[in-house]
Amino acid sequence: MAKGSPLISVVVPVYGCRRCLKELCSRTITTIESIPADVEIILVNDASPDHAWETIKELNKQDSRIKGIDFARNFGQHHAITAGLDYAAGDWVVVMDCDLQDRPEEILTLYEKAQVGYEVVFGNRVQRQDNWFKRKTSQAFYRVYDYLSGRTSDHTIANFSISQRKVVLAYRQMREQNRFFPLFIQWMGYKTGSVPVKHNARKEGKTSYNLTKLITLATDAVISQSNKPLRMSIQFGFLLALGSFLYGLYLFVRYFFLAQPVQGWTSVMVSIYFIGGLIFFNFGILGLYIGKVFNETKGRPLYLIRETTEDNDEERG
Repeated sequence: MAKGSPLISVVVPVYGCRRCLKELCSRTITTIESIPADVEIILVNDASPDHAWETIKELNKQDSRIKGIDFARNFGQHHAITAGLDYAAGDWVVVMDCDLQDRPEEILTLYEKAQVGYEVVFGNRVQRQDNWFKRKTSQAFYRVYDYLSGRTSDHTIANFSISQRKVVLAYRQMREQNRFFPLFIQWMGYKTGSVPVKHNARKEGKTSYNLTKLITLATDAVISQSNKPLRMSIQFGFLLALGSFLYGLYLFVRYFFLAQPVQGWTSVMVSIYFIGGLIFFNFGILGLYIGKVFNETKGRPLYLIRETTEDNDEERG
């Protein structure tokens, strides 16, 4: 390491993009050396089905600055990011995807923006090269999340970012099972900026986030960051009870003062089923929160490592 040169760690969760890794590492090293800065690349293999770990070990043999972590099983992208951050030693830490949609050359753009006084800088994907479905679901997620959390988010921002070491150290203290990297960083409140970056089309593989996984991710993110759904459930229940009371009072007046018998067996049954559905819906919301609390109280590690390229037996995570 050159005297006085900053060390930039690049954390990359790896899943389904084995063929991209060599180009990713080469372009990343070239970009960071131009800063100039020293570099380490941490590739976290999240049980990639394409045998990416063998490629990672080969890259490590060719260049010791490329390091690898192999998960015992698939824990998810944001757990892989956490593992990389736990191992990162850099003065600055970059988080980026492995599929080359995040262009390694844009690390220079992030770093230059950070030098004007920002502690975190995110890449702003002004022109996203994702399909229509992914763009629209991303926008919908952030709109719902902003409404439920009372915050303002930018749907063009994802994981691609650079953070000072103190931000990474603070992030390491957050050990919740439900993880969403950009929302955690924004919650911490460090001085955060963004800069427009070019976004490439996916070069290899396909996204692992289908509709079911997107809904699960969105649900987990909302529940982990906000209790507003519980308050909304209480408010709706109160309004429903108030409406039922007023309607009952109306029927009482009709029957006893206007001598109009109350009819409508069908409407009664529909009302019963409606109320029953709402009760189960509210129980479901409550159950989600209780389930998340249960997961947290078990105290299980965020990830389990089978092997690292450093053969480091120190327990982390």
